[in-house]
Amino acid sequence: MVFASWRLVSPENWQHLRSWVLPELFINTGWLIVGVALLTTLLGTSLGWLTAVCRFPGRRLFSWALLLPMAMPAYVLAFVYIGLLDFSGPLQTSLREIGISSLMPPIRSRGGVIIVLSLALYPYVYLVARQAFLSQGTRAIEVAQSLGMSRRQAFYKVSLPLAAPWILGGLLLVLLETLADFGAVATFNYNTFTTAIYKSWFDLREPNTALQLASVLLGIALLLMLLEQLTRRRMRFSLTHSNRYSIDLKRGRALAAFSWCALILALGFVIPAIQLLSWIFSDALADLDSRYWGFALRSASLAGITALLLASLALLLRYCRRLAPNQISRSAEWLSRLGYALPGTVLAIGVAVPLARFSNTLQSWGIPVMLNAGIGALLLAYGIRFFAVAINPVDKAMLNVTPSMDEAARSLGAGFWRVLGRIHLPMISGGLFTAMALVFVDVMKEMPITLLVRPFGWDTLAVRVFEMTSEGEWERAALPALAIVITGLLPVFLLVRRTEK
Repeated sequence: MVFASWRLVSPENWQHLRSWVLPELFINTGWLIVGVALLTTLLGTSLGWLTAVCRFPGRRLFSWALLLPMAMPAYVLAFVYIGLLDFSGPLQTSLREIGISSLMPPIRSRGGVIIVLSLALYPYVYLVARQAFLSQGTRAIEVAQSLGMSRRQAFYKVSLPLAAPWILGGLLLVLLETLADFGAVATFNYNTFTTAIYKSWFDLREPNTALQLASVLLGIALLLMLLEQLTRRRMRFSLTHSNRYSIDLKRGRALAAFSWCALILALGFVIPAIQLLSWIFSDALADLDSRYWGFALRSASLAGITALLLASLALLLRYCRRLAPNQISRSAEWLSRLGYALPGTVLAIGVAVPLARFSNTLQSWGIPVMLNAGIGALLLAYGIRFFAVAINPVDKAMLNVTPSMDEAARSLGAGFWRVLGRIHLPMISGGLFTAMALVFVDVMKEMPITLLVRPFGWDTLAVRVFEMTSEGEWERAALPALAIVITGLLPVFLLVRRTEK
């Protein structure tokens, strides 16, 4: 549907877009991709190396605490730092009151949005980089040092190339999330393809133009996926299985490592959480009324239904492949994962437009049906977007159920359903729970799909945050934002538990 929109092109619209809109969108999106890619790679790789290989005070705490920014949506970080660092914010106001002229660069800038997105997304790179460095043994480093390399040279010429495929995988997720982001860039008034799609859909009432802009964004996402695959295909590596390589940091270096980890943790989670709590207790509690129970109930019900459906579908698809390991089942599983690469705005438009046309067709036949603005359309868009999130934990859990277990159970007279209930489900229950938890939190945080597809009156916590930040009401946005952050801590604790094991 997105690419088919090019059958009808408005010359007047595209003349305006080519002259005034597209150059800015391409420049802004390009800077955003490059800046976030460089900064998240620097943060994730350095922090992963320090917590995996180096020993210094606080390392065990930072190893899991540095994942906490995953619970802080990018749009929450965006309005927190704008509220803190803007010209009218408390920091610059206090500096002016004591007679100090602030030389701080404006937070509402390209650099500001790059820093905020990087602080929100670096855990994707940190998680895989740390795992890669933990998996490396001592042999490669020992050989490098025996050839006269220093520790720094061994890191750049041995450890980093070995971890590169892992880091590239995490970086791809970061870039896809950057392209898909709407809330943070809208808060910063930083025009990208996601904001242009939203304006075309809601402000200009041009759904076909929105679809055509979405096709350009989708093309950029597919190009990034292709580049990542081509880069990784040229890499050949193997991991050793000897003892872990570790470095004891002393005095100044230990202090520097502790300070670096503490600084990123403070900027990515601690300071924003404290500021949200401060706004809530100072002003936002007066805004708490019965509406918030409706926001929370709608958010939780949508997230819960989606989590249950996607975990069930992931289990069904995994059993289809297990019972019929042919090309059809493999292709179905591969295709089902591609939805995560689709930005939320693209998915929302691509789902809403065909459903609207189908609804119009049914109404012309005298059937009063509205499919494009219902809970079903919203669940469909959520399902496409987050099915890959659900199937990955289920897939990993199913690896524990070997064919020999089934054969042994059948030799004892157990049928399929008894084997499923007595053996399979207890063994994969952890993977199912993880899948539901991850999907639940992702749906709670999802903003563009909910904004574009939700039924009338179905405002959620994320929609409430968007409405308040659009009006500059940072304090009133703090309460729903903190509720989303607290919910987001659940998958972080699951990830911590998994990595510790």
